[in-house]
Amino acid sequence: MKQTLVERALNSGGKLTPLIVDNKETGGLGLCNPSIYIDNEEILMNVRNVSYTLHHCEGDMKFQTPWGPLNYVRPDYDAKLRTTNFLSKNNNYHKVDTSEFDLDPIWDFVGLEDARIVRWDGKLYYCGCRRDVKSDGQSRMEMSEIKIEGNTVREVSRLRIPATVKGSYCEKNWMPILDMPYHFVKWTSPTEVVKVDPTPVKKYNKELDTKLTWAKSTKTIYHGESLIQGAEPRGSSQVITIGDYRMAVTHDCVFWYNEKEDRDAEYLHQFIVWDKDWNVVSSSPHWKFMNGKIEFCCGMAKDGEDILITFGYQDNSAFLLRLPYHLVEKIIRGE
Repeated sequence: MKQTLVERALNSGGKLTPLIVDNKETGGLGLCNPSIYIDNEEILMNVRNVSYTLHHCEGDMKFQTPWGPLNYVRPDYDAKLRTTNFLSKNNNYHKVDTSEFDLDPIWDFVGLEDARIVRWDGKLYYCGCRRDVKSDGQSRMEMSEIKIEGNTVREVSRLRIPATVKGSYCEKNWMPILDMPYHFVKWTSPTEVVKVDPTPVKKYNKELDTKLTWAKSTKTIYHGESLIQGAEPRGSSQVITIGDYRMAVTHDCVFWYNEKEDRDAEYLHQFIVWDKDWNVVSSSPHWKFMNGKIEFCCGMAKDGEDILITFGYQDNSAFLLRLPYHLVEKIIRGE
């Protein structure tokens, strides 16, 4: 796609809105990777606040730091990369209180990362990944139930989700399926759909010397065979339903190495459409939101005749993009 998605949206009557949390709450550090969910006609959004400012070289990569094209600029008093989540209701942001379940972290990445919002069986959940309870940074998906009470938002339960493959190191970016409680699209090419049994089970964690609460099991219920040519799509938004189809935004990481052999990546996104039997019926060409190398989407919703997509830019800013659904259909057709 020659134009960015934002350019096409604005030229078609769409709207781009920056998502801003008071810097008294964030310390002026990065906002990124927001999610969106329409809950009984009320728009909820989560914005991820990270405890760093990301330095990333664009263009010809001429202004690298001594550590390469990407560097996390952190406060001197805290070397860890922390995530704090803020939930927006009626355009007011509230810090999510996770204190009841937080433990002293034993890895440098702290907090629930890239939380997608979903309501299943009447309960509001954040579905993201956590890496701070294993000393090697092993990542697992988690479901955190969230309660909104007046001007407070708090986590009332936390479930760590078992991997489907024994010994897997990194599980992240599973896409929750809005109309199928406790189901996720784990992979897209080929499509793999998994179901989580949310029955809580206590398991001892030797490194933390305490018990963590896990979901009882994770089971693959569908594994397709067809591949999406020219792409290796990974999860981004939730999976939403439109008529007889399901749709999501996915991302590809295009890895490359500079002259010093420092690895970096460029993120590309596309729309994926399935039928109700999980056959991929269409995939759009790749596109960028605003032509940055690091952009990431965590949320999508349908609002009347519009599609709402939330995304982060270089871990430093968060946006809500409103675009007409007929434009999405054109992009999916490659027009």
